[in-house]
Amino acid sequence: MTDMTKSLSLHLGLIALLLSLNWLLPSYHHGNLARIMVLAIYAIGYNVAFGYTGLLSLGHAMFFAAGMYGMALTVRHLGWSPAPALIAGILSGFVLSVIVGLLALRTSGVAFMIVTLMFAQSVFLIILYFTEYTRGDEGFVIQQAQRVMGGIDLSEAHNRYLAALLGFGVCLMLTWFLVGHPFGKTLIAIRENEERARMLGYNVYLHKLGAVVISGTISATAGALYGLLFGYAGATFATVQYSIFPLLWVLLGGAGTLLGPFVGTLFMFYLIDFTSEITTAYMLVAGVALVLLTLFAPQGFMGELRKRALGWLP
Repeated sequence: MTDMTKSLSLHLGLIALLLSLNWLLPSYHHGNLARIMVLAIYAIGYNVAFGYTGLLSLGHAMFFAAGMYGMALTVRHLGWSPAPALIAGILSGFVLSVIVGLLALRTSGVAFMIVTLMFAQSVFLIILYFTEYTRGDEGFVIQQAQRVMGGIDLSEAHNRYLAALLGFGVCLMLTWFLVGHPFGKTLIAIRENEERARMLGYNVYLHKLGAVVISGTISATAGALYGLLFGYAGATFATVQYSIFPLLWVLLGGAGTLLGPFVGTLFMFYLIDFTSEITTAYMLVAGVALVLLTLFAPQGFMGELRKRALGWLP
């Protein structure tokens, strides 16, 4: 069995496992896993820029929020049905990522981090400024009747889970294809040695721009799905905290690995869920876990697994 066949079997197997859990999990964990899969899409998007291209962004919440509000505002104020509203959210993230990419990629390193952070803060302030439409920090609920797509009520637990799984599966397999494609391999080459990639004749700027656009669009897809499936849009999702979360998820799971974003999101979600029942300092516990992982497993869960046992993992 070739490495590509092993990899494809593993990723399709994970999707099949998640599908079977739809009928096996108790309601609490069933709802949690649906949320985790949507957030994992966000982490997958972040991983394309950070894990595979080496672009450390501190402003990815703007893409998540663009997708969420692009979907939610068209439903609330224009009366759009979920399908075109979902497309509107994804397109919002695409347009924003093109604009941000064209401007932010004029910088690099720390400057790139700061520029993305400033863009994200601008998006957050815009949401707060147009409170009449966005309801600012309070946010707004998307009614159950507005979340019916093709006769399927997405507020119903099993339908919501399957919709989250569909989105997760599509984004996971698209990135699997991207990593195996020459474009994806070029992104890895840029991450490892940008100057050498440039000397070999690759257009580094265009490849980075493509990575930002793909990353931002996937992140916006997560935001649009989150708002649609869980029926809420609020400015909280545009804060710096939600730009840091995908970085933590990717670092924990393994930057530059396909399954790392899902594993990291799953681990962090349940770590916070469990410790928040014990102490109000649950983020301190999460921070300690991250420090320990950085010290003893610097490549994350899946990165260490690839290093020590499964070298064929993409």
